[in-house]
Amino acid sequence: MQSYAYDLHTHSCLSPCGDAEMTPNNMVNLAKLAGCDVLAITDHNTCKNAPALMKAGEEIGLLVIPGMELNVAEEAHVACLFEELKSALAFDEYVRARMPKIANKPEIFGEQIIMNEKDEIIGTDEGFLLGSTSIGINDVHELVESYGGVAYPAHVDRASYSIIASLGAIPPEAGFTAAELTYNCDYEAIIKRNPEIAEKLIIRSSDAHYLDALAGEKRRMHLPALSRKAVIDKIRAGHKGN
Repeated sequence: MQSYAYDLHTHSCLSPCGDAEMTPNNMVNLAKLAGCDVLAITDHNTCKNAPALMKAGEEIGLLVIPGMELNVAEEAHVACLFEELKSALAFDEYVRARMPKIANKPEIFGEQIIMNEKDEIIGTDEGFLLGSTSIGINDVHELVESYGGVAYPAHVDRASYSIIASLGAIPPEAGFTAAELTYNCDYEAIIKRNPEIAEKLIIRSSDAHYLDALAGEKRRMHLPALSRKAVIDKIRAGHKGN
């Protein structure tokens, strides 16, 4: 087992709340400079910038995992990571069919820019990516597993768009093996309020929407190999994999 630095929650310029400077090359190069070994791209309700980040990461020797920050019906965010790009893009199509048919208003919410690995704009997403889908929280775990991925609730300590803010706790029937906390979360305090979190593998990532957040210190995890499969297997195993 070796220790690898990771950041498994980041947003590119495709997320309407992501800064325009969050381009594929800016993201992978800054993450690499910050000492990151594994970077996941998790834009809101879409995986469409994953191909560009994966190609850009490959060029500099950074492992990039295709993913999504899914907004479920209960208005909670769930990080979804995939071993294969093909599976991530198939999941993207599944989610798109379950999003509200609302157009984005870039003047209010921000642009939703799709890029290639050279940071060239190849399109925009006209849908409203910040909206909630019709996918329920108790369905996410098995659904993402069927696409060869793994899912876990994002930033559970936050007062908005977290599973605890929406439901008060992480329901055991949801089947999650891991949970994400923010970097500055008081672990002891949240465990006291929600003891079920202690039973899960804890992941701490930046949720970067701006380059300065992406440049910060990274947390580390022990893996048998530096691969997307190893990361997903680690999360899937939960504490059993510690």
